[in-house]
Order: sequence, then structure tokens, then C-alpha cells
Amino acid sequence: MHPSDGQGYSPSVPGAYSHQMPAKVPPHQSSGQYNYSGSQIASQLNNYQGPGQILNRPPVAPLSGSPVQQTGSVPQVLPPALQNSAAVSSAGGFPPGASPPVLSNWQYSQTPVSHPAGSQTSHLAHVAGTASAQPPPSSLSGNTNPPGSYQYAASPGGPPLQNSYMKPGSAPPPVTQPLPPLHPPSRPPLGPPPVGGPPLIRPSTLTAAPPSNSASQSLLNSSANRDGDATSTASDGSVVQNSYDAIEGGGLMGKVLELTTTHPSPAPPNLKMGRSVGYSYPNLPPGYQNTSPPGAPGMQTPALQYPDGSKPFHQPPLGPNHLTASMGGLSLQQEGLRPVNLLQERNILPTTLLQAPVPNLHEDIQKLNCNPELFRCTLTNIPQTQALLNKAKLPLGLLLHPFKDLSQLPVVTSSTIVRCRSCRTYINPFVSFLDQRRWKCNLCYRVNDVPEEFMYNPVTRAYGEPHKRPEVQNATIEFMAPSEYMLRPPQPPVYLFVFDVSHNAIETGYLNTVCKTLLDNLDLLPGNTRTKIGFITFDSTIHFYSLQEGLSQPQMLIVSDIEDVFIPMPENLLVNLNENRELIQDLLKTLPQMFTKSLETQSALGPALQAAFKLMSPTGGRISVFQTQLPSVGMGALKSREEPNQRATAKDIHLTPSTDFYKKLALDCSGQQVAVDLFLLSGQYSDLASLGCISRYSAGSVYYYQSYHHKHNPVQVEKLQKELKRYLTRKIGFEAVMRIRCTKGLSIHTFHGNFFVRSTDLLSLPNVNPDAGYAVQMSVEESLTDMQVVSFQSALLYTSSKGERRIRVHTMCLPVVTTLSDVYLGADVQAITGLLANMAVDRSVSASLSDARDALVNAVIDSLSAYRSSVLSIQQPGLMAPHSLRLFPLYVLALLKQKAFQTGTNARLDERIFTMCQVKNQPLVYLMLMTHPNLYRVDNLTDEGALNINDRTIPQPPILQLSVEKLSRDGAYLMDAGSVMFLWIGKNCGQNFISQVLGVPNYGSVPQNMTHLPELETAESIRTIAFISWLREQRPFFPILYIIKDDSPLKSSFLQNMIEDRTESALSYYEFLLHIQQQVNK
Repeated sequence: MHPSDGQGYSPSVPGAYSHQMPAKVPPHQSSGQYNYSGSQIASQLNNYQGPGQILNRPPVAPLSGSPVQQTGSVPQVLPPALQNSAAVSSAGGFPPGASPPVLSNWQYSQTPVSHPAGSQTSHLAHVAGTASAQPPPSSLSGNTNPPGSYQYAASPGGPPLQNSYMKPGSAPPPVTQPLPPLHPPSRPPLGPPPVGGPPLIRPSTLTAAPPSNSASQSLLNSSANRDGDATSTASDGSVVQNSYDAIEGGGLMGKVLELTTTHPSPAPPNLKMGRSVGYSYPNLPPGYQNTSPPGAPGMQTPALQYPDGSKPFHQPPLGPNHLTASMGGLSLQQEGLRPVNLLQERNILPTTLLQAPVPNLHEDIQKLNCNPELFRCTLTNIPQTQALLNKAKLPLGLLLHPFKDLSQLPVVTSSTIVRCRSCRTYINPFVSFLDQRRWKCNLCYRVNDVPEEFMYNPVTRAYGEPHKRPEVQNATIEFMAPSEYMLRPPQPPVYLFVFDVSHNAIETGYLNTVCKTLLDNLDLLPGNTRTKIGFITFDSTIHFYSLQEGLSQPQMLIVSDIEDVFIPMPENLLVNLNENRELIQDLLKTLPQMFTKSLETQSALGPALQAAFKLMSPTGGRISVFQTQLPSVGMGALKSREEPNQRATAKDIHLTPSTDFYKKLALDCSGQQVAVDLFLLSGQYSDLASLGCISRYSAGSVYYYQSYHHKHNPVQVEKLQKELKRYLTRKIGFEAVMRIRCTKGLSIHTFHGNFFVRSTDLLSLPNVNPDAGYAVQMSVEESLTDMQVVSFQSALLYTSSKGERRIRVHTMCLPVVTTLSDVYLGADVQAITGLLANMAVDRSVSASLSDARDALVNAVIDSLSAYRSSVLSIQQPGLMAPHSLRLFPLYVLALLKQKAFQTGTNARLDERIFTMCQVKNQPLVYLMLMTHPNLYRVDNLTDEGALNINDRTIPQPPILQLSVEKLSRDGAYLMDAGSVMFLWIGKNCGQNFISQVLGVPNYGSVPQNMTHLPELETAESIRTIAFISWLREQRPFFPILYIIKDDSPLKSSFLQNMIEDRTESALSYYEFLLHIQQQVNK
């Protein structure tokens, strides 16, 4: 008997923003006994009864500094070999006698930035805990299905089976030609690990008796946090199964629980056990019991005889110096390590967009690697040990954009999805084939059989070349999932719109814009003939709309009892879009006028959301809620916490939610596959810190339109229209789960983004959209000795709007290094900045804004100190940084000046919270643009170096440093800050630009509130508009363009983004460098 998979809600649910920066670790308490309730780390839901059932959640435990006792199911006896540790914090407690994991990734030790000596500062310490939280064994296999037929379909927009992101010339040819082999003879293949690597033998019998040796006992003790417990006991004592775990199959923290087996095979007594990464089957199939790694002492891999006459597939082993020999001549080596004196070299900002560093791999491996826009690591050279990582003082983590829109995506339809039988990794370009019939997993090194069906390649129509199949030629691929990957029939697309219609809301005029945009895009909503739609409006009461077939017009049903919300006529409130289109269109046309005379000022947002949840629970889907003020009546009512005069005092700002109502409701929604997207259109404080939880934990998105008003702020109307159109028509995935796996020895311990963590490492995403980014923090848990490379894989299982179950898989391979200089050589400064920003948001919420700011500054001080003391052979005056980190101080200064973290009284609290939401949910490319804007001179655009896209010529002016030194009164400059753009016109700007681009006779005639460029038939106008339009097209949100002069009220916003200049409350870049130098030299 095997334990079922746990999927319940835990008594202590994750807090508002997950934190990874606890307070100072006391010197006498190395285990770091802190238990913040604010973290979203590997939490499990212990009382969730499964889809369609009521959630029974105990109250949230108070924040405490000591471990919380938690009763769970009886720990299973696990072989010490198969533990997978992860630093886990705060979501559950620790059983008696267990040592809690070290939670701190940020730790105090040195003199602070702005505190007197002796006070505490925040430091980045790379300490990984060792609490093991294991998910359950998989109950399903991806490769035991009956063979079926394959179909290959590339998504529209390009030739089939080609990647749009490969280096020029390296993409696989179209389907009519054979794909290039995975391991051409000219390159070193990813072969078996050298002698001493982790053996593949697993103990095949395991009694359920108490542990008899100290090793087993220590494992039980280290399995301190039972968040990932394999079973969860319901209130009636029955076992609740986590079907999602069983379906996706196996997580990062694996355990094998083999209580009875049919083929017992004792492990050799002196075998050094490798940790299992993921799930294992209940017992080893025949033929696997005595498999040993090729090259293991005393073992030889016999050449297999194939009855059908196919030949063994030979692959030379990967020697320890094989990779490094081919890398030695790379010029990257010298450039990346060249010390840069930041105080002397002022012009270090590249004039073109900064690209992600290319991993130091053999070119044949690298050309198969994942596009960094989808998946990138903070360090492209992975340190071999945690000690080496600690020494580098840099964070190790991954940044993902897993559902990004792709023009070309190989799609595989098959009844057999080939996965590792132990850790459930999907087959990918970085596995190694021992011969035609066996492949070795690149994450756990298990040897697996190649299924018969996989031997045939339908692209080349050849048999016996499994290494040439598309799954092994593409790092990003999508599988059409068979029925085993479904818990229930795929849900229909269901969209519910919830509108605030209080007097305040009607006054803003937003309802006209939203209803018109929705009317215009009804036919473009992603879906099929099953698409359903519904509407709820609310003020102090809740209004439902019956759209029953046969009605001549929509029927409004009012529920005034907001204390106990019920659903009137549930069968006619969510209706089929195609069958009831006319009624729906009628409703959208009349809604904006229905409440124009309303004097109702109250807002019952909480009860309206409860009603929406009840309506959506049977199916799942998306709730889009539009809110214009602080909720004032019913459940979830809030009181204002903002005092305008104290906006910037770091201690008094309210970054934490004032109630857990919205978070609990979000968790209920998540359990029923419902996501909530919040559109906040408000000029007044609306407590986004509390309201935002509804989207954060249900995997929704937050949109914020400050001071939205159709007359007083018309530019926001266009922004809402454009962003709402994108929101309504973009791709969407329903009832999704995502899991990230990595080579054993590495472990993931903290997740950032909008989701809920279900059973240790399974991210629950009721909706997934192409504009959402995620980040994870990692540690090196076991030395990566003898490993040349490590791999990372993300798998996103979702239901498309057409009702197909699909799995999108991204795999990335990176080299392992043993020296500190190599770690610095591979540092990805943008990814590091993005991960630190996520960590700093958590620190702001769990501790304080000033703590987060100190931690950011100390991250720079620590890494540059380590570089100076451990890598630089000759100590030089000045502030030295490796070339790879030359922009690190600049980017951290930019973060300190960003709305999320800046001090000074000009940031509204909701605006600050919204920026923090964006940090946690934006893909890296947009986060960097909002942190460090791009500045271009645009009054002298030429076609030199221009891009040609769809017969349009797009000028490519150089990027300038963000300093007024770079501005000339004779020019015009465009600042692209991501969600907003400024076009600054100098007083003496050339007449040519003013007349040919702005369309006015002279500088004085430029209007004060100009936000659009006229489309003129001049070369200058065409170039400028083409450039701005191209920048806007690159992103999913719509940046407003403000055209400003010297006397414009918006000039201060423009200057605020001049990162390198001094402001009232922040240092200039040069002053910041002097401060860093002073700390480094201590």
C-alpha cells in the first residue's frame, strides 16, 4: 500500500508577500529559528477536501519567533539515500525534536548604510536549510501508455518544429527534412557521469518498521517541515489524495516508499546512495535491479543484442576535461573577468540593449539551450558547492516566463510522453542515450528504457534514431496530454465580470470604456463553442443578471442580504456566449446607463466576490473585478490607513494586509480553479495591500489606474482600452499547475510570483497568462562533484481555451564550475537584480522598507568585497568590479529609486504597493525597463543600423546614460520607462523637429498636456512614430507618452528617473559608488 498524495490547506497559509529576509540570526542559534507567516515557501494545504468540496480552514497562526508544533501524518521510514532537502519555512511547523531549517537568505553582519556603528544591517547570506519535504510517489507513468499515432503540429506563424529563438543558422530544418542529430560526432555528448557518480540502484524493499539505524533516524529528523507530506488526513480520518501531484508526477523533493515489491534486490552494503530527485515507481521493473552507472568500478555495460537487427548506439563518454578544453579559447573568458574600476570608467552603460550572458558550453549543446527570455539563471556558471556560492555572495535563482507568446512552438501529439521513471523529468535535449534502447536522465541519472513507439521518428520517418526526435531536439516543446493528465474533463472557458457601480464608480466613467471594449472584443475572447460568460454589479447590494434564453432583455436580480450571500437562479447567470450573444450585447449596451442616477456611495466588494466565487466554483474560470474605492460594507470592509503626511516614513507605511479575508477567499478560489484579476481605478486610497491578495494567491493579475477619470484624466482612458483589449484577447490557460525540477544536488526553496504553493513544490495556477513572470531561489544542497553540467526543467500543465490538456516544457543546461572567478564570470547581472528585487519586496513586508533597502545595498557591498579579497590578485585603488557585474551598483541604485523602495513623500501607498505587485509578477525584461529606463535622443534619427520589420524601418538610436549631463537643450529625448514614456523637448530644439514631428510652428506652441504625436507625411515624423510604436508593441501594457517642456509639471517625474543624478532623498550614482567603496575597503 502506498500513501496517497496530500493536497490540503495548511493551518498556516502563506502571508501577503513571501519573504526571504528574516531578521538577524542570533549568534547562538545557528538553526535560525524564525517562523514568519508572511512567506510563500513550499506550503501545503492540509484541509483541502478536493475539487468541488467545502474548504475547512483553521485560523491563521500568529506571527511568532519560535517553531510552531504541527500534527501531521506519521512520518514514513525513508532510505537516507533518497532524501531531497529544501529550505522550507513558515508554511507549517516542525515536529518535536526536529531542528527547523535556516530560513535566512538575508542576514546581518556588517556596518549598515545609514545606521550608527553597532546597529544591525541586512546582508545577503546564502544559507540553505536542510528540512526535507517530500511529495508522494507518482501513481502514473508517462511511458506505460499503449502506443498511438504521432502528429506534429507547429503553432501558426512559422514552419513546423523550428525554434524562433535559436542562433541564426542553428534552427532545425522544416519537417520534410531530417532534424540534426542530438550528438553529432564532432561534439562531446552529455554522457554518463564519471566514476563515483550517483548509482542508479535503489533499495527495492523497505519495511514499515521503525528505523533501525541512525541514518534513517536522522533523515526523519531532517524531514522537519511536513509541508510536503505525502498524505493529508481529513477531518473524518480518511486520506485525501493529491491528484495533481499524481498527474504531473513527481516533484523536486522525491521519496521512494517501497513497502512491498515483487522483485526484491538488496542494495550493496557499501553503496554510496545518491539523492532521488522526484518520485520513483513503487518497485523497480525487471532489468533495472542491477543496473549500475556506466563506468562504475567492476561493471561493464554489455552491448545489447536487438532482435530486429538494429545496432547499438555508441556515444563517447564525457571526460572531465572534455568541456573545458573546448571552452578555453573563448574571448568571453578575458572580457568577463576584466576588472573594471567603476570610479574611473564612467561610460559603462551599453548603447544597445543588454543581452543575457551566453553559458560557457560547447556550441552544439548551447544551440539547443532554452531561450533566456523564457528561462534564465542568475549564475550561468553554477558553483560546485554551497560554500563556493556563499563565498561569491551572489543569489542563486531562476527567472521564468513560461507561458510567453511564441511565434514558433513545436507541438507533439502522442499517446506516450517519455519521462524518467524515477524523477519524472520529461525527455529533453540534455539527456544521454547509452544506446538505442536506453537513455539516462540528466536530472537524477536514472537509466530508462526507450519505449518502442519512441524508436520511430515520424519527422524523418526513420526507425532506431530516438535521439533525433523533436523532443530531444528542442529545449522548449509542448505536448498534447493524454487523458491520464486530467483530473476531470477539461473545463470550458468561463469569464465572469464583476463591476463596481457605486456613485463614485459611475462618476469616473470607467463602465462606458469597459463595456464598449468588451462589446468590441466579444468574438475575440479565447474559447470555443463551450465558452460561458456572466455579469455581477454591486454597490451596497449585489445585482445578478439572468440571461436565460427566451427573455427579451436581461433580467436584473438584486440580493440585499450581503451578510449571507446566496445565488438566485444559478443556472441562468453564467450562459453560453454563442447561444445568448444578443442578450449579452444588450446588457453591455445598457449597463453604463443603468446606474447614472445612483446616489449609493457604499461598496460591498467582499460579498460580491463571495457571490462570484459561489457562482464559479462548479466549473472554475476567471473573475475580472473592477473596483474604484475602499470597500466599506459587508465582509472584507476596510478602513483608510494612509496618512498623506507620513507616506515616506519607513516604519509607518502599511505594506501588510489589514485583513486576511481576501487571502482566504483567494485560497478558496484557487482550490476550485478560479483566478481573480483586479482592476483598481481610483483616485483615493483603496488599500491595495489588502485587496491585492485576492489576485496574488489565486494566480491573477493586478491593474492599477491611478486617478482614473474619463474627463479629468482622458489619457488613462486610452491606456485602459488598450490594456483591456490585450487582457481580453490574449491566450489563457485554465486549471494549470507548474513544477520546476533541477539536477540532484540543487534544491529550490522559495518561489516568487502570483500562485499558491500546493504540496511542497507544485505551483497552483487556476489561470496562467502569457504576461506573467515567476522567480525561484535555489541552493546547492549537495556538492556537484564530478558533474560537468546541471539542468533545470519547468513543466506547465494547463487546459487551453479550446479544451485541450497541454504540457509546456522548458529545459536549460548550465556548466558547473569550481573557482570563484568562474562564478563571477558567469554572473547575469539583470537576473541577479530581478531576483534581489523580489526578495526585497518580501523583506519590506516581513520587516521594513529600510531593512529591504539596506539588504539591497549590502548585496552590492558583499559581492564586490568578496571579489576584491578572493579574486583580484593585485589590490588596486578605486572600486573594482568584474566586467560581468559592472552594472550591479547602478541597477541596485535604480531599485532604491524605484517607487517600490524609494523614500520621500511623493509615492502614494497604493502606487508603491502596485509597483511591488509588478516586481513580483512581471517578466524580467519589463521589470528591468521599469527599474532602469532607456533614454534615447530622437531629434536626429537616421536609418543607419535600423531594423526592417514588415516593410517598416525602425530606427535604433543608441541608449544614453540616465543623467541630465546627457541632455542638450538643442535636442529632443525619449525616455522609455516601461509603463510610461516621456518625450522631453529642449528649449533650443531644432525647428525642424518641432514642425516636422510635433506639427507646431515653434517651441512656445507645444501644448502643455500633449500626449500624442500627429501623424505627418514627413520622414522625421514617420521615423519617430515608427520607433515609439515599435517600443510599445514589445510589451503587454500600454505606456502613455507625455510630451514635456522645461516648464511642464511632469518634468519632475522625468527627472526622477534620471538614476545617476542626485535627488532630495537619494544619492547620485557617483556618491553611491563612493559609499560602496568606503564599505568595501573596511
